[in-house]
Amino acid sequence: MWLLILLVWLVIWAGGTYWYLFGKPSPFSLESVRPPGPREFDQKKRDKVIKQGFSVDKVPQNLDVIVIGSGIGGLTAGATLAKAGKKVLVLEQHDQAGGCCHTYIEKGFEFDVGLHYIGQVHENSLLRIAFDQITEGQLEFQELEPHFDTIQIGLGDQKREYTIFSGKHEMKAHLMKQFPNETEAIEAFFKIMKVSAKKTHYLASMKLIPQWVCLFLLKSGIADLVSPVFRLSGTPASDFINTLTKNKDLQLVFSYFFYGVPPKESSVLINALLIHHYKRGAYYPKGGASEIAFHIIQTIQKYGGNCLVRAPVSQILVDEKGSAYGVKVKKGQEEVEVHAPVVVSNCGVFTTFQKLLTPEIQVKHDIQERLNMMKHGRGSFLMFSGFDGTAEELGLVSTNFWLFKDNDMDKSMEDFFAMSKEEAPDNIPMMFITVPSAKDPEAQIRHPGKSCMTILTMVKYEWFEEWKNTTVRRRGDEYYNYKMRFAKNLFDWACTVFPKIKDKLVFQDVATPLTNMHYLGAQRGAMYSAEHNVERFYAETVARNRCSTPVKNLYISGQDVFSCGIAGALHGGLLCASTVLDHIVYINLLLLKKKLKRKKARELGQLDKKK
Repeated sequence: MWLLILLVWLVIWAGGTYWYLFGKPSPFSLESVRPPGPREFDQKKRDKVIKQGFSVDKVPQNLDVIVIGSGIGGLTAGATLAKAGKKVLVLEQHDQAGGCCHTYIEKGFEFDVGLHYIGQVHENSLLRIAFDQITEGQLEFQELEPHFDTIQIGLGDQKREYTIFSGKHEMKAHLMKQFPNETEAIEAFFKIMKVSAKKTHYLASMKLIPQWVCLFLLKSGIADLVSPVFRLSGTPASDFINTLTKNKDLQLVFSYFFYGVPPKESSVLINALLIHHYKRGAYYPKGGASEIAFHIIQTIQKYGGNCLVRAPVSQILVDEKGSAYGVKVKKGQEEVEVHAPVVVSNCGVFTTFQKLLTPEIQVKHDIQERLNMMKHGRGSFLMFSGFDGTAEELGLVSTNFWLFKDNDMDKSMEDFFAMSKEEAPDNIPMMFITVPSAKDPEAQIRHPGKSCMTILTMVKYEWFEEWKNTTVRRRGDEYYNYKMRFAKNLFDWACTVFPKIKDKLVFQDVATPLTNMHYLGAQRGAMYSAEHNVERFYAETVARNRCSTPVKNLYISGQDVFSCGIAGALHGGLLCASTVLDHIVYINLLLLKKKLKRKKARELGQLDKKK
């Protein structure tokens, strides 16, 4: 009798599992992908898509989902849900959609704000398939030169330079040539890169299976027996790298992607993933970063939804039963209610829980518990420079430059962030230089004879906090002079790399943490959202930090779900859509990947026969 009951239970469990994994219709299909159309260069036509202002008559009827924020995480969640049959409205507080993927044009120059390059979009990669699905094949990528990054350490005669190349085998081989006495350390680090890249989906899947199952697997030690990735995610990068090598330059190279957290406080898994991300090549969107939002929004519109800008959400509406049922949108001096049974927030956990929920909901224990998992990220400082002249004339290249004054990142970052407001501008320890006009093959078509450069560094919000209540572009001379002290030092440093730009500068603009708060809605100016400290990546924290929230029908998307960057935020969108649909859309993407690989194999086979 008991055997029969057990057998029936197993059959029911197996059937339920199969239905959960494979029984629901896929939002994705090969048929929805079509050849890319001609590029739209008419800015007025583009603005009709990415700058469509909010008004009540533009809100679709019978909405299924409202998405707050049009960054890549929100747009990915929105497009995936739209393709699954949901009517989606994306609301953006800025006057242009795209979040960190938007570009802005000033004085004939076009600047990228947050997308500087992207990896893992080679043919038939999972990320490329995802992009193809949410844009229905309309987004094209330009592969950059194999030499995609240069790292400079030190100044003047003490400066050392290391180059990073893409390539399945070339990346490691090229690094070994530069550090011939450190081959064992490099070999060991690349093994960690491989494990991180191949097994990170174990961590991500913990956000999709029942939490009690995850916690049981972690607390019992079973998860660690399955893969080392659960231990690596919570291992500080410095602790691990120090066991591989004592070479300080190589230690920096293993952690050169800075995002506001020193290596001793960051996860070795995340740092390894960032380098591995470009192993199969670095890419840039043809037509510029704004192409991403331009095409994803059209997918959402195709299925009955819309994306409206100048639509600042002031409150998430929650009923007496504790369920989200819509939002309030500021329209002039009034507030307009927009209702939907599902609300997705892509504006970060701090904004969502601390600004958009009423005080009586904010103070609830489970909300505070979620907030306590995260810390505020460091602010970003960006400088946008425009030059008269082409890349060839100015000696500009598509390769990015990462500049460091010292090879001890832990100490230099700790010292810098401990400095006073007055000391900081003259002691910037690191910066990143990117030249978008040298990456996009169509830049000279849109803006002939011009080049642009974006420089990024990390700063403390507190250095700019005294001006937080002032208005953008009207913050006064003291603020302007202070931010320009940073800008001058950054530009002078950049001129040591590209000396020809100094006399060709015709435009310069600066974005401080306050600017990022105004235009991007980034809390404390943190473009990478919540801090990516190692505690955030403890396996148990990863399992608890889910897309679902303590407020029923309210979900989180974007960088705060898993990790920062365009790819990280996109995966946050896919994880969010999976949670809303109660269906793992990654399975559909993997099935498409298999189909595409078989198709490619058949095509190659036919070519071989013809030969």
